[in-house]
Amino acid sequence: MSKPLMAARHPSSALPDPETAENVIYNPSLERLRSFSRDLETTTEFGSPSYVSRERSRNADATTNAIDHEFDAEDEELIADVVQFAADAEMVCLDRQVGRHPDNTYVCRFYVPKSYGRIALAVAKLFEPVDGDREPDFYTVQIPDWEDVAVRILPEAGFTAVVGSDYTGEAKKSFLRLFMYYAKRQGGLGLHAGSKRVRLLTEDVESPDDDVGEAIDADDAEGLETIGQLFLGLSGTGKSTLTAHGLWLDEPEDATMLQDDVCALLPDGSVAGSEGQGLFVKTHGLDRETEPAMYDATTDESAILENVDVAEDGTVDFDSDRYTTNGRAIIQREELSSAGEDIDLDTVDQVFFITRNPAMPPVAKLTPEEAAVAFMLGESIQTSAGDPTAAGESIRVVGTNPFIVGSEGEEGNRFRDLIADLDVDCYVLNTGSVGDVDVGVEDTITLLRSIARGTVEWTTDEATDLTVPAAVPGMDVSRFDVASTLENHEERLAELRREREEHLAQFSDLDDSIADALY
Repeated sequence: MSKPLMAARHPSSALPDPETAENVIYNPSLERLRSFSRDLETTTEFGSPSYVSRERSRNADATTNAIDHEFDAEDEELIADVVQFAADAEMVCLDRQVGRHPDNTYVCRFYVPKSYGRIALAVAKLFEPVDGDREPDFYTVQIPDWEDVAVRILPEAGFTAVVGSDYTGEAKKSFLRLFMYYAKRQGGLGLHAGSKRVRLLTEDVESPDDDVGEAIDADDAEGLETIGQLFLGLSGTGKSTLTAHGLWLDEPEDATMLQDDVCALLPDGSVAGSEGQGLFVKTHGLDRETEPAMYDATTDESAILENVDVAEDGTVDFDSDRYTTNGRAIIQREELSSAGEDIDLDTVDQVFFITRNPAMPPVAKLTPEEAAVAFMLGESIQTSAGDPTAAGESIRVVGTNPFIVGSEGEEGNRFRDLIADLDVDCYVLNTGSVGDVDVGVEDTITLLRSIARGTVEWTTDEATDLTVPAAVPGMDVSRFDVASTLENHEERLAELRREREEHLAQFSDLDDSIADALY
């Protein structure tokens, strides 16, 4: 076997040692990282750096991994070339930590050319410094100046090569993809999901008056019940917004975001978070009135903007699509008032699948098998974060997770088994419209708050045969009746079921009991 191919199969052993290699700048300060890409920066009116990348989204079509795809000599040669480039060029190397959970914490080593220090700066602001002295678990080498765009992953070796793309999202997801895969190897399941902790007064405490508030300790609140929630949805569909929303609760009740993108559901019911330092959020249309906490964090000097319209004088226009509608910001958790200090969720109680299918009620409660169907369908609307050329089109992505490594059918089986064993309640949440009736933010938040409180009365919807709300405090749910709002509802529901059957039929590893639960 030739030396290049040997290096391609064991790339981490051939990468330069950042502590001794003369061509590598190892763990530089944030200030130095920013200085390396000063020529690419436009400084915003808030004092934060802003950059414009050539690639404006992830390149799913150019991404393959050695488990789901058979790598040939060309793939191995590409990896070997990437490793050799890292040994010869002037590089920055950064070590960061993904996760805090005792069983799901990984050290990630990132190499990028010095001139693209801005990408390393983003990684440094997303993931925490390494806690203790540990060898890396995952390695990513990103080389933006390459003839073709390609992402090649060796999951078992924990290695990712990213070439031809200067998009920060490729670096971020290179580590989170492996975080999810390793959670599955441990008997859990990595999820493209936000996690949230909701604390509510128990039934025997009638109102949050002054006396009750004084009697409740914020850290160990007697009289408060904790509800753990997960939100699964494709990028740009409202996952981050709903995860961060405070549900309009009054103290001592509260709702706290723990993670907004990727986490891992573990067999004991806990949920391990991944990003402890920052968040990678969409900025298009960001408005201070509707999302004050997110706006404040994004306009803080600690943020980094990518592909946002920033004028030469630093003026920021979040409504502009000058570069893309997939404008992004790396914000710091400590600057986001809705984010908690913790990133791990002790126990999950409720899982929500976010869809925007007009043939679905505003919310439906699912059995474990139906929840696995929802997981496999992953129905949503394509956004600019996934494929800008197809934004607005219907899309199905298993688990609403385009980063699955391994059998997708087995992921559905694992999901069903986990939520059944843990007795987790699951729901499909429609944040778009039911027929021609829009589901507003106030409607969705009212539903989420009532579901958390357990005050929803449920019934069976004759049109969809799903379990839907019959009554919700403070909300007229009759406005969202599928049969009366969806034109030709019987025909459209029948066609939708045929499409779903065809979709599920392609997963040979999926248990028959799940396929039979198709709604």
